[in-house]
Amino acid sequence: MHTTVGIIGGGPSGLLLARLLHNAGIDSVVLERRDRAYVEQRQRAGILEQATVDVLRAAGAGARLAAEGLIHDGIELRHDGRSHRVDFPALTGGRRVTVYAQTEVVKDLIALQLADGGPLLFEADVRAVAGADTDRPSIHYSHDGRDQTLTCDYVIGCDGYHGITRAAVPESSRTTYERTYPYSWLGILADAPPVYDELIYAHSAQGFALASMRSPYVSRLYLQVPNATDPADWPDERVWDELDARLALAAEPGWRLKRGPVTQKSVLPMRSSVTEPMRYGRLFLAGDAAHIVPPTGAKGLNLAAADVVVLARALEHQRRTGSADLLDAYSDTCLRRVWRAEHFSYSMTTMLHADPAQSAFDTKLQLSQLARIEASAHAAAELAENYVGLPLTQES
Repeated sequence: MHTTVGIIGGGPSGLLLARLLHNAGIDSVVLERRDRAYVEQRQRAGILEQATVDVLRAAGAGARLAAEGLIHDGIELRHDGRSHRVDFPALTGGRRVTVYAQTEVVKDLIALQLADGGPLLFEADVRAVAGADTDRPSIHYSHDGRDQTLTCDYVIGCDGYHGITRAAVPESSRTTYERTYPYSWLGILADAPPVYDELIYAHSAQGFALASMRSPYVSRLYLQVPNATDPADWPDERVWDELDARLALAAEPGWRLKRGPVTQKSVLPMRSSVTEPMRYGRLFLAGDAAHIVPPTGAKGLNLAAADVVVLARALEHQRRTGSADLLDAYSDTCLRRVWRAEHFSYSMTTMLHADPAQSAFDTKLQLSQLARIEASAHAAAELAENYVGLPLTQES
């Protein structure tokens, strides 16, 4: 089998790229290692930047998003017994974010791909990528019990940090910059209505906490915990009690979350990673295959969407004009946005979390920065502009 673009990974970045290419008249094949049920159920991000929402709508995946997505005009920062709301539209000229779970984005894109897109093969286990530095790369995979080969003009790696495509780039041709944080997140999904209609980010002596949501009836909540924490060590009542303690305000005695059955519990390590360049020959890396951000800044899914928008435009430009200029610029174009998001995610993470090794001096610096955001419209605008996301242009 031959196709113009072979996409490895059927997560949101691979599926969105396939849809953008389909709409541009470019054929592709998507190979996903897991089965459809697994892909549609794995919990990940839930905050969509305005640019990501616009791209999904333009791609034809906006119907359920418009009906079920929860538009957010700000976030609440809680610290030192105080609370401050960051008003996104007022600080960014009207931009905002939307809460719509990655699982729902994936379901929408899968439905579109199966309805009228190119081949989408689940349980296709990619074994190797060959000839990435030639004009006819090939993907070797097994599917339906048979070894198969897909030749293509371009290979796009959307299969994550541990995927086959990142490893297919020779070590001599890539550099990876990484940071591992000395804490993790314990996350839960609960059948409980959110207590507040926007996200609450809390800095406390006990550690960070975040109150988020997936719908008006489902809460998504996180606690900072030590690395290597076993979720089994955190019974439901202990999780709820700790969330209440970290999110409570001295000015609101008796403040409590609305509790309900916990349907999922997991521990998420916190790390940052960027692999440069994001291209090797005719192999292009996108999303988590190229970069990872801690989830504090809500950038992971949005960066992946930005990558594939740049890539789809470049591939369409090459088909239409014969020029590879935009493809040649892909890595540099994306990395400008990636490093800005990495810095913002790092800043949010280190401002809000309690490092086990930090001193009282470090804590005072954190509280000073939070107070600065509360007192200064300029500081608040810097946070808001990065949180809602930079506009998608030809250059970013």
